[in-house]
Amino acid sequence: MMKMLLSLLLAAGMTLPAQINKTPRELEEVGVDEKLGTIVDGSIEFVTESGRPVPLRSFLNQGRPVILNFVYYSCPMLCSMVLNGVTSSMRDLDWTPGKEYEVLTISFDPRETHELAAAKKQAYMASFDRPAPGWHFLTDAGDSAKKLAAQVGYKYRWDTGRSQYAHTAAIILLTPEGKVARYLYGIKYKPFDLRLGLTEAAQGRLQGTKMEQMLLYCFQYDANARSYVMTARNIMRAGGAMTLLILGATLMKFWRREREQVS
Repeated sequence: MMKMLLSLLLAAGMTLPAQINKTPRELEEVGVDEKLGTIVDGSIEFVTESGRPVPLRSFLNQGRPVILNFVYYSCPMLCSMVLNGVTSSMRDLDWTPGKEYEVLTISFDPRETHELAAAKKQAYMASFDRPAPGWHFLTDAGDSAKKLAAQVGYKYRWDTGRSQYAHTAAIILLTPEGKVARYLYGIKYKPFDLRLGLTEAAQGRLQGTKMEQMLLYCFQYDANARSYVMTARNIMRAGGAMTLLILGATLMKFWRREREQVS
């Protein structure tokens, strides 16, 4: 009897790690396959919150980077948390959607209507509490959301048992031309990360961002930390360049004084 119990315990101990490491069935085929550098298809059409069909290219090539986030408007929990996180981070930026960047919130549920998108937009515009003409709430048109999600590596699936979509929490930053530049994960996004991510995606086109460009030189995106982290080598280089600038300015000041004294 004792030997039988020991055998059962050993068998359970051997199978337990495998069960722990196994991905739950509900999360299979869900997640993000990063496709940095991929250029999205601008001909894919969506429906705006006003019910007008528009190609994706309508939001590209405006000289502004794009925040792309996939949701479905009737999501019971996660999508609202993602949208709340994006809204909070955007609120902390002194940039305006439609001026320095664009935002595309796209429903991947083909059953959802533009009326639902309009209601969701109204709610988040009230939460954002300032004009955001460049924040668009779009719905699917002929599996367009599925096509775009596949292009950028965003994976989701319908969970029949729970009657809801299984999906991950992430936003995707695109260059003005529609090239995938960066993925940010989670339900809360550091305003610092979002700012540097948009600066990086803008490829230097944002106006008045000399400080951001310097920060982007000193910080690099760490895929493991999923955040922008300082790089000592670049900080030393930046510090050296700053020292030379200060030294040069000081010498110029002395030279000007000497000339004034001579004259």
